[in-house]
Amino acid sequence: MLEKNQIHEAEITGYTAGGLGVARVEGQVVFVHGAVRGERCALRILKVLKTTAYARVEAILTPAAARRAPDCPHYPACGGCDFRHISYAEELEAKRQRVEDALRRVGGVDLAVEEILGAAETDCYRNKAQFPVSPQGRAGFYRARSHQVVPALDCRLQTPQANAAAAAVEEYLRANGVSAYDEKTRRGLVRHVFVRTNRAGEALVCLVVNGEALPKEEDLVRRIREALPDAAGVVLSVNTRDTNVVLGDKYRTLWGADTLEDTLCGLTFRLSLPAFFQVNRDQAERLYEKAVDFAGLTGRETVLDLYCGAGTITLAMARHAGRAIGAEIVPEAVENARENAARNGIQNAEFLLGDAGDVAGRLAGEHLRPDVVVVDPPRKGLGPEVAGAVAAMGPERVVYVSCDPGTLARDVRRFAEAGYAAVRVAAVDMFPRTRHVETVVCLGCGVDPIYEANHISTQA
Repeated sequence: MLEKNQIHEAEITGYTAGGLGVARVEGQVVFVHGAVRGERCALRILKVLKTTAYARVEAILTPAAARRAPDCPHYPACGGCDFRHISYAEELEAKRQRVEDALRRVGGVDLAVEEILGAAETDCYRNKAQFPVSPQGRAGFYRARSHQVVPALDCRLQTPQANAAAAAVEEYLRANGVSAYDEKTRRGLVRHVFVRTNRAGEALVCLVVNGEALPKEEDLVRRIREALPDAAGVVLSVNTRDTNVVLGDKYRTLWGADTLEDTLCGLTFRLSLPAFFQVNRDQAERLYEKAVDFAGLTGRETVLDLYCGAGTITLAMARHAGRAIGAEIVPEAVENARENAARNGIQNAEFLLGDAGDVAGRLAGEHLRPDVVVVDPPRKGLGPEVAGAVAAMGPERVVYVSCDPGTLARDVRRFAEAGYAAVRVAAVDMFPRTRHVETVVCLGCGVDPIYEANHISTQA
């Protein structure tokens, strides 16, 4: 029987979905912080549960070739990264295995990941940053599994513009005695610093505040503009709710623009603050190329894109389809999507406001039969009614783009129950150095000629 603080020797055989090492000690599964597959370690037991236990590496007895010295002073205290102690090749293998394991264990699908597309750049790739601000006025990121802020103005995942904006806000708070929000007391003003950065290096900076205004707002704008000469605008977002949702429902522009233009897949997009846009631009282009490939478009099809955000996938599909319809529940995002279609001269795309399940049901009632349905839901996955509503429309293929293998696998099982089986899967590393991975799955109903052609060609 394992007990807390015991030391045991064990070999690390794999990784959990959260990036922890996996070992077996006295027949019990032990999850190990900071461990690398293939190495033998002395482990200190930290916590014992009924069927599993948690441990940390007390000493590395036989190091793995994939082990690396962490290259960030905030790792692992900051909860932003999970894999700075291993090589990038090992990280990609861990993510590929995570997707296959989830599909097999949760989805009931024994399907190999065709490929995992790694990133050329593993640092400074995030075009959207959300810095929580501690009650002491320090910007950073939450410690793992907590809301304790680890100060970090030099995060390796963020753009230099985002880090500079957070530093400027810290200086503004100190210079003017402006309070930061305290979740326990629900008092204080500044909650988050939210920054979007585009391909040209321009930044849109938003302060999320527990109130309608800030003291000396002109000084805030001055400091941000001095720190970011290419700033596009400074916006206030009012969020007075007791919630984990970052942005509020009301916005006020303090200076400049309240939207930011960016490019993706050769298209230009104008983004409002709440509009969804993939955080890794380069990898998003590869992700959408894979989604278009899985859709098997010939130029004649009707494509329905649920959870369309600012229309990025819809417009990418529209260039290869006869007609593309996007649906989104966020009004600002739908407005952005319509503007983006017009801006790019795309006339075969239209956008509907509404919940994914409701829109699918409504269109099915109108006897619309899309050839391909694309879903790209948030991390929580699809609502329980969506798979059935999509299946009722009778598309030839469903392309599922997912940022969470667990909810993807659950929904793949739901689609299987509705008559759509997973036939192809690929992964894209949208979030290097973190445990997160993006996945694209093609689901078909019956014999799919597009799948059959691809399957035969890959087996030849």
